[in-house]
Amino acid sequence: MSPRAGGFTLIEVMVALAITAIALVAGLKATAALTDNAQRQGTLLLAQVCAENQLISLRLARQLPGVGDTTGDCVQAGRALQVTQSVRPTPNPNFRRVEASVSENSVFIVRVSTIVGRN
Repeated sequence: MSPRAGGFTLIEVMVALAITAIALVAGLKATAALTDNAQRQGTLLLAQVCAENQLISLRLARQLPGVGDTTGDCVQAGRALQVTQSVRPTPNPNFRRVEASVSENSVFIVRVSTIVGRN
């Protein structure tokens, strides 16, 4: 009987390569998920800025807004977002419920609501 030569068999090398490949694919998927999440967070932040700017401009007007819907554009960081403002009456005629919905390319992003009163 001859002593066994040192080294790895082909099967051992193939198993090690398969494990390494699986670990790399899992790492790439995790990195892609983190990148997508960062992009979504950036889009959400820009949309919130647009919605809040719309609601703040109503408060600064210092008058009760008319009931109805209006749509306008909001450019933030070079991205064109669409803001739809919906003004609805409340049981108290001195207040109005206002919603600012923001979308990009017809994809809804965020909705912010507030109550505006007579000043």
